[in-house]
Order: sequence, then C-alpha cells, then structure tokens
Amino acid sequence: MYRRPQGRTATDAEYHRAVSAARKILVAVAWPYASGSRHLGHLAGAYLPADVFARYHRAVGNDVLMVSGSDVHGTPITVRAEAEGVSPQEIVARYHAEIVENWKQLGFSWDLYTTTGTETHERVVQEFFLTLLDKGYLYKKTTDQFYDEEAGRFLPDRYVEGTCPHCGYPEARGDQCDGCGRTLDPTDLVEPRSKLTGSRPVLRPTEHYYWRLSAFQEPLLEWLRTREGWRPHVINFAIGMVEEGLHDRAFTRDLDWGIPVPVDDLGPGKVIYVWWEAVMGYYSAPQEWAELRGDPDAWKAWWTNPEAESYYFVGKDNIPFHAVYWPALLMGHGGLNLPTNVPANQYLTFGGEKGSASRGVGRSIGWYLERMQPDALRYAVASVFPETHDTDLSDAEIVRRVNEELVATWGNLVNRVLSMVHRYFDGVVPERRGLDDADRAVLAEVDATLADAGRLIEEVRLQPALRRLMAGAQAVNQYLSERRPWQTAKDDLPRTGTTLAVALEAIAGLAAGLAPYLPFSSCRIHELVGLEVPDHGPRWERPTIPSGVRLGPVEPLFAKLEALDDAEG
Repeated sequence: MYRRPQGRTATDAEYHRAVSAARKILVAVAWPYASGSRHLGHLAGAYLPADVFARYHRAVGNDVLMVSGSDVHGTPITVRAEAEGVSPQEIVARYHAEIVENWKQLGFSWDLYTTTGTETHERVVQEFFLTLLDKGYLYKKTTDQFYDEEAGRFLPDRYVEGTCPHCGYPEARGDQCDGCGRTLDPTDLVEPRSKLTGSRPVLRPTEHYYWRLSAFQEPLLEWLRTREGWRPHVINFAIGMVEEGLHDRAFTRDLDWGIPVPVDDLGPGKVIYVWWEAVMGYYSAPQEWAELRGDPDAWKAWWTNPEAESYYFVGKDNIPFHAVYWPALLMGHGGLNLPTNVPANQYLTFGGEKGSASRGVGRSIGWYLERMQPDALRYAVASVFPETHDTDLSDAEIVRRVNEELVATWGNLVNRVLSMVHRYFDGVVPERRGLDDADRAVLAEVDATLADAGRLIEEVRLQPALRRLMAGAQAVNQYLSERRPWQTAKDDLPRTGTTLAVALEAIAGLAAGLAPYLPFSSCRIHELVGLEVPDHGPRWERPTIPSGVRLGPVEPLFAKLEALDDAEG
C-alpha cells in the first residue's frame, strides 16, 4: 500500500480548509495487473495523465481523491505463476512492490494506492454482489464452458486463446481481442486452444451467476447520448457497442484465486469474475482511504454527492469496461455517481506495435528510470500522450525531446536567468523599477499561458496544455533576447535588474504551470527563488517574488541525454 504523507505544513492546513467547499474530483486510475513489469504504454495510457490531472486540480484549489491499486486476482497472475512454478501470492508480492516503487520514483500523488487483496475490497465487492442479487440483476444459469481434459480443469477466459471472429487477430484472448478491442467470450474464438497445455478444450456444463446486463441497454444508451466533452473515439465506441445489443454476462468463474462468492449455492471453486470485481476497486479504495484516515464516511463526498465529479483514466482497450459495463453496474447498484468522463488514451506504440507486458513489447518503466531523471521521463511521455490517435515512440525520440525541448528551452531558460542574477546582483533578487510595456506584456503572456493551459487540462487535453506551457517558455526566452540583460548590465544596471526580476517572476509562474508535469524540478525552482511549496505542489498562479530574496545555488535542472542504451542514470 502506498499513500501520500499525512504530515501537513501550515500552508497545507489552510489549503485543505479552503477545499472543503471546493469541487470534489475523484481521479480513478486503471488497476494494473501485478503480473509483470509495467511499460511506457501503461505510463502514457493511464497513469501519468491521471497524475497530471490530479496535480492540476489540487493546484487550483479543488479537493482531489486519487486512487488505484494493483489487481492481484487477474488470470495473467495465475498464468504467470503456473509458468514459473510458484504461487500467485509470490507473483503478486514481486510485481506489486515493483509497481509501487515505480510510482514513488515518478512522484505520483496518490491519496491511496492499494490492492484488490484487502479486507475492505473483499467486503465491498461482496456487498455489491448481494445488492445486485437482491435487486434481481443476478441469476443462476448452467452453461457449457471450456474444460482442459489434459489439465483436468475449467479454463478461465484468459486461459483460452484463439482467432478473433471479428478481425481475424490470431492471438485473441477469451475475454478480449487486442487486435480490435472487442470484448469476447471464450466460445466466440475460432480454433480455441488452452494456454495451459496447448490442446483444444472441450465444452462441459458448469453453473454460474449471470448479470442481467441486457436490462441496462436503454438506460445506458440514453445516458451515453447525453455525455458532453468525451473524446470521440470513446463515446463513439461505447454507443456503438450498446447499439449492437448488450447480452447477459457471467458474473462468476471457476477459480480458487479471487473474491469468494458470498452465497454458497454454487458449490466450491467459484469466485467473482475479476473484470467486475476489479472495477469495483474504484468504489472500495475510497472507503479504505476513509477508514485509514479515521473518518469512515469521508468517501461519500466523492461518491454520493451529486455535485462531485469522477474521471476514469484508462487505455482504450478498457473503454468497454469503464464506459459501458461499470456505469451499468453503478446503475444496478443505485445511489452512486456515474462517471463524469472516461478520457481513455489511444495506444503508445513501439516500432508500430502496441506495447504488451505479456509479449515483451516496450521496455519497462524501471528500465527508463535507471537511465534518466523522473521529470525527464514524465516530460518525454507527456509530450506524446496518445489522446486522439495511436502514437509511436522510440528511444531516439525520447532523447530528442528531452534534449531539444526540456533541456534547451526550459532548463536553459531557468539556468540563464538564475546565473545572471548571481553574476550581476550577487544572487539577490533585484528591484523592479518602472515596468514598461514589454515587461508587462511578458507577465501577461505568462498569465495567459496559465489560463489557456488550465482550460485545456480541464478538458483533459493534457498534451496541448503542455505545448502551450512550453510556448510560454519560448515567449520568456524571446523577451530575454530582446532585452539583452547581458548587454545592459554594462551601462544600465537598474534596467538589467528589472529585466531579471520580471524574468524570475515569469519563470516561477511557468514552473507552477509545469508542476503537474514536472513536479520535482518545478518545486525546486520555487525553492530556489525563495517560495514556500505546499505539500500538494505550487499553486496555479504567477507568484510574486519580492526583491532582496537570496536565490539558491545555480545548478542544472536536467541532464542532457546520450543514447539511452549507453546512459547510466
């Protein structure tokens, strides 16, 4: 479990009092399987966008609850455990710890990062099941499901592979096709094969609970057609899926690894299907967070308050579960908020191929963190967020973006201005004496940059917001080029002082805007110019830097990258 530190400064206490009446923003982030290392596709698809969005909303004074956790019950875990000859618990312990360390190194601002293996999660999931059962949305049915005669067991969805009947993708799984993104049942597959033995499984009868998903056909369609501001590929896919017709789905599975069914009329060896159980983590994690802080009802401010907003950050392969199935489950439960938005990203590809932990496509997050600074990795990935289309990313492009954009534009600007203050004013912020039109214009440009970037982030257009912020940095660079303080220092030191004081304030404002993307370096910039940094990061504003403040030492914010294969941290 990973939580944000509970210690608060005085300014943080003031901040949290202020947000008691602010917008309640639930940032719900996809739960990664604790079955292997996470790669850059995961980082770009769901996790970094969520942290940028959460940090922005905290910076403007909103009350954010950002939650997720490792999915410890998914069949990828049991598949890997069987392949390695170890228990699922060993796989979970190994990769959950690695994922938590990745998030810590990247500076993610979780309020709670937990797992689906907690007592709270099991209790909440079982209560959710019983609510659906009481309302008549679950029923028992015996159906034929695949059975591996060589292994002597029923096969969960992901233990069956074959050819997708819709697009012909040859490595489709029994729950979903990575080729076209459609959800599947194992019996849909052409030429199915067991992942355990490679043999062709046979159908045998087994009894399970089924969910009346078909009952939500019209309510879902009506709700989806009223959504505003959703990305076209998300809303179009979701509406098209519902219009094709929703069919009842199995709600339990033949497994001994998962959340037990809270009624005993199915017999042993049955658990709640991980796809339904995992999405319920968005509901259980806030309750666990509330319990941990000693205020068990605190979660309700984000879940039962109709004014609260909820944003679900996932990759596009998870659109069906978050834009269709999860809203239907919430409708069936009743009394809980439906998603405000599901800003699913498209795929980040590597050499034209979709990243895949199971197929080894795309290097791990940890590999990159061994070779570059966390903020540099955050910048490189954020600059290519695949918000509207699949985007390819190579190591060479990462190096180019870090060196030519982050280092040359932003890092160099900060270093130049701080160095000149040290050179000409002994490291003390000089006085501003009579601002002229050019001075006022550059400060106004920084304010406009913050306003524009904020509007874009509110719309979950995070990549354009970053571009706007970097354009603001270019404007300050242009201001310096026109003012030439290294020249005016020879014959007009007061003018030089005003130029550098204005530039410092502009930089501090841009650092506040960049803080959701570059939290480590942005906080460092504020510290260097004598500004206090609240626990939640710089506020979304251009701060005032009084004259007479002694700056911190000049040091490069970012290291220039060589070829990543040769880099050493």
